[in-house]
Amino acid sequence: MKYIKFLLVGIFFGIVLTKSEAVSWYRIYEMFHFQSFHMYGIIMVAIFTGLIGIQLFKRRGIKNTEGQKIQIADKDKGVTRYLAGGILFGLGWALAGACPGPMYILLGAGFWSMGIVILGALSGTFVYGLLKNKLPH
Repeated sequence: MKYIKFLLVGIFFGIVLTKSEAVSWYRIYEMFHFQSFHMYGIIMVAIFTGLIGIQLFKRRGIKNTEGQKIQIADKDKGVTRYLAGGILFGLGWALAGACPGPMYILLGAGFWSMGIVILGALSGTFVYGLLKNKLPH
């Protein structure tokens, strides 16, 4: 019962992404072919919302669900690992037709092939967990 609010927020987020067509393979295809502004608009709204949220966290000392002040670490100066990670993420997004959040929404909507994509994402996360101490960070 303690986590019901997180489930409700997740359901709401899924409805918003579905209604905005952010989970549509066709919209993602259009985005990667620079044929439509639709997905770029959604991404810009998300960036703007995140920017405002982070500033509120920093200035107002907002606390998490456990009562601890939310601390946001400063960014690293180097961009190489962010570029490499972004390229890998983008390639996975383009090949699968979905990023991590919409993968679960699409599975819930009955697109059973997303199960394979989710297994691949979870496998990649598991392998990273095994190798992260050996990787340059």
